[in-house]
Amino acid sequence: MAPGIFRVMNAPPLPPDPARPASGFVSLVGAGPGDPELITVRARALLARADAVVYDALVNPRIMQNGAVRADAEMHDVGKRGGVPSARQDAINALLVRLAREGKRVVRLKGGDPLVFGRGSEEAQALAQAGVSFEIVPGVTAGVAAPAYAGIPVTHRGVASAVTFITGHEDPTKVDSDVDWASLARAGGTLVLYMGVKRLREIVAALTAGGLSADTPAAVVEWGTWPRQRTVESTLGGIAHAASAAGIAAPSITIVGSVARLRGEIAWFDRRPLSGRRIIVTRARTQASDLATRLTELGADVIEAPAIVIVPADPAPLRDALRHLGEYQWVLFTSQNAVEIAWAALRGAGGDARRFAGVRVGAVGQATARALLDRGIAADVIPPRATAEGLGDALRQRPDVRGTRILFIQADGAGDALPAALRDMDTTMHEIVAYRTVPDASGTNAARDALTANSVDAITFTSASTVRFFLDALGGNAGAVGGARIITMGPRTSDAARMLGLTVHAEAATATIDALVDAVRDVLR
Repeated sequence: MAPGIFRVMNAPPLPPDPARPASGFVSLVGAGPGDPELITVRARALLARADAVVYDALVNPRIMQNGAVRADAEMHDVGKRGGVPSARQDAINALLVRLAREGKRVVRLKGGDPLVFGRGSEEAQALAQAGVSFEIVPGVTAGVAAPAYAGIPVTHRGVASAVTFITGHEDPTKVDSDVDWASLARAGGTLVLYMGVKRLREIVAALTAGGLSADTPAAVVEWGTWPRQRTVESTLGGIAHAASAAGIAAPSITIVGSVARLRGEIAWFDRRPLSGRRIIVTRARTQASDLATRLTELGADVIEAPAIVIVPADPAPLRDALRHLGEYQWVLFTSQNAVEIAWAALRGAGGDARRFAGVRVGAVGQATARALLDRGIAADVIPPRATAEGLGDALRQRPDVRGTRILFIQADGAGDALPAALRDMDTTMHEIVAYRTVPDASGTNAARDALTANSVDAITFTSASTVRFFLDALGGNAGAVGGARIITMGPRTSDAARMLGLTVHAEAATATIDALVDAVRDVLR
């Protein structure tokens, strides 16, 4: 052996690397109280690469949608639901151990924070005893978030300098209770009760028996941070009756203390323009997120019921046309979908925005123009009216269109309005079908249930095909929409809705998400 080089014999093995576990790894992750925007950055990263997700009933499904979880990941629903047969804790523990021993990266997704009345520590104990590597990723707990969304701080200078979190599951009338209600009544500060709505009368009785004044301000927040959030205010003595009268049920958080008075000043969540409104979004799922996010930020409870899915056509003809862009004087796009699919074909053929040098570009509207600009291509023509007819009218005003060779990238069944206008200008047109729209029934059940319950305030449609396929999914009955207001994007969509028997209550001023949201606000004001 060379000088200076030595070997340690029989050295103990290195501890397992959590990033590359030999026998799998479990992340005990807090999903937050419901609002998908409250999940942590770490939690999102873990979900994106998980082999298996084991999730609770109170985890918002939107957290796991729209590509947040790999399509091939195993999904295990182990939610506990009061009064309904559900997964036992020992079965959940065994599932986590089994998945890890199969070598999987497992995310155990728990509502709120896994260690705040979440039994995450019990699951951690089971993993430790089984020799399974794990980590704990904290989450935003409902006991802080629900009051905050209701405009109630759990502490406030000069009002409450302490806060106590208490489980409300335990029966206060038990002789050997783990909760000393009399001490809590004397402690001062803010009391935050988790899961106690069913035992609220007994809890109130225990606190008042311990000396806490029945006049102490109190509030109950149901479905905290979700769009369906409701808040009931009263005094300690009256809160149980107020909650019962309002039909408040689990999941709920109860706040007892002087801080509850501050809601009158700083409530914000339920004062947003669309608070309490339920809106169905029928746009294709891949495009619906922006609209759904905007409406949710304004307070709406959004039901994503995509009526269509975009299916790319055979890319070979489009790819071939894009290889020979120099043979055309104009390229026309009549949708964002056409832009996205054409860009994918262009990149697949080894090209980029430089291929468009020397070619003029027409876009049907501002949204399509922005999609082009995002890829480094500035549209030369954007009509004031975002329709195929509007684009044709705008091109007629140009002296450099007549007699040219034009590439028109379109959807299957796009109609003849624009081609007819171009033929009148003696152009040579090459029409390429880039995609087609087909029905998507993935959200039909949720939409139908809400419409049957007459709990939908508005339905948004962004294309004629969304109207047609949505009504087809409802059995072709325009009356199935009940009293829901119909808001459309563009005159062609409005015409399709009217032809199918719907009353159009508003049409977006322009073919943009901003204009559609403004139309919704105006109608539901």
